[in-house]
Amino acid sequence: MANPEESSPLLSQMDGDDKVASALAPAPAPAKPSSAAPPPPAKGCAAEWTADGVPMGHVSVVGEPVARNRWDSGLFSCLGRNDEFCSSDLEVCLLGSFAPCVLYGSNVERLSSGQGSFANNCLPYTGLYCLGNSLFGWNCIAPWFAYPARTAIRHKFNLEGSFEAFTRSCGCCCQSMVGDEAKREQVEMACDFLTHYMCHPCALCQEARELRRRLPHPGFNARSVLVMMPPMEQTMGRSA
Repeated sequence: MANPEESSPLLSQMDGDDKVASALAPAPAPAKPSSAAPPPPAKGCAAEWTADGVPMGHVSVVGEPVARNRWDSGLFSCLGRNDEFCSSDLEVCLLGSFAPCVLYGSNVERLSSGQGSFANNCLPYTGLYCLGNSLFGWNCIAPWFAYPARTAIRHKFNLEGSFEAFTRSCGCCCQSMVGDEAKREQVEMACDFLTHYMCHPCALCQEARELRRRLPHPGFNARSVLVMMPPMEQTMGRSA
């Protein structure tokens, strides 16, 4: 026996009416994306916001300048610090006072990680050292030759220069020049030259202490050695 609901002609008529009504009904409007504006910054602080509404201080922006490191020891810390490098600092102080040519050659050798750079830098420095002392009575020519090593050390380890350290400690009106990278680098290179020209032995000692704490000497770099052990002599015993 057939189901009376399925055989009723009214059901098919109602289904057809529903299809016609759904076809004539207007399409729903697309949902608008929420464009909520970021909250306004509080008074007294100029906060910046990203496109996603996130505060600028909570995200890492590409191209943001990285904070520079400080030197491990000061310019006039002649005896260094009381740590595991105290004996090395004493050696650096003696070399800077009585044999600056040897200390400069060692610094450049450690900085460039090359075995042949010691003599290539120590010998020219020795000639300029002797020339300055013979003509002018003091070492006034060798600093012109030695100060680029200080600039190279700053760039290698991202160290702050003398001008940046001075503006940070004193808070003078020249801080706007620190933000300009090109101008700051020109001033820092001039400060590197003046540091070597006015306090040459102290500058060499500070650079040597920094390099000895950060880089091993290229002559003492550990290298893996493969040792082949011969096989042990084996004897075969006769079972009883």
